[in-house]
Amino acid sequence: MDPSPLNAGHSAPDPHTGDPAAPPAPQMSAGATGTPAEVRARPAQRAPHRAPIAVPGGAAAPSAAAFDMDTLVTEDDTPVDNMPSEKQQRLLTEPLYSSWSGPGRGRTFLAAANVGVFPEPRNPAIVPDVFVSLDVQVHRNWWDKAHRSYFVWEFGKPPELVVEIVSSREGNEVGSKRQRYAGMGVEYYVIHDPLHQVMADEVRIYRLRGGRYERQESAWFAELGLGLTLWDGVFEEVGSRWLRWRDEHGVLIPTGKERADEQHQRAERLAALLRRAGIDPDRE
Repeated sequence: MDPSPLNAGHSAPDPHTGDPAAPPAPQMSAGATGTPAEVRARPAQRAPHRAPIAVPGGAAAPSAAAFDMDTLVTEDDTPVDNMPSEKQQRLLTEPLYSSWSGPGRGRTFLAAANVGVFPEPRNPAIVPDVFVSLDVQVHRNWWDKAHRSYFVWEFGKPPELVVEIVSSREGNEVGSKRQRYAGMGVEYYVIHDPLHQVMADEVRIYRLRGGRYERQESAWFAELGLGLTLWDGVFEEVGSRWLRWRDEHGVLIPTGKERADEQHQRAERLAALLRRAGIDPDRE
């Protein structure tokens, strides 16, 4: 169950936007080694609550009186996801909270799946499959409609990274969505197309430069202290090819279950050593 290299293109404007027949980009190695039982990770840290960041440039954030919150559609209760996408979304969010130490000492982060991002106080929102935003935290009153979604004017910044998972040809991931994320100021945009429905590559990574996205070869995001890799393995009893986070050494960021399994195996090995030494590990 080793990770596979990502195909992530060269650092230049993409001439093959929306062209499924475009030739694949050069391969790059961004792997993590080992099975889940061998995965290593730093312990997660809980950072204190922080107030929302001020709007960049000193501009005043929109007040509740500036627009009618009731006109914003923050959720419509319409089931739009499929099983593979839902599991992939969770595999990109759960490990960050169970096993990642975060972007730095004392810094917070927010990772979410299928949550609306509002760049300005008007509809429609854009709903990434997964996003990661640094140095922010959800509001204490997160059930209030004014805090249930990712309002850029409240958090003071867009997410640093967005991942879109292609499940059909209708999502426009390489077209209008890419343009909207660039206009919003999202630093990294990742498209994961497992079935090659809209592009030749399985994964494409873009970085914002001068207001435009350019292809990035590396699957390492220095600002986040995270990287991505393709991994063939089993997650929640489903064997597939998954997009996963890795650390700077190429080691997978484990899920909570993988960490628990590894700790159990270590305990079993220690108990076996004690028994061979004539010590009963179960004796109190």
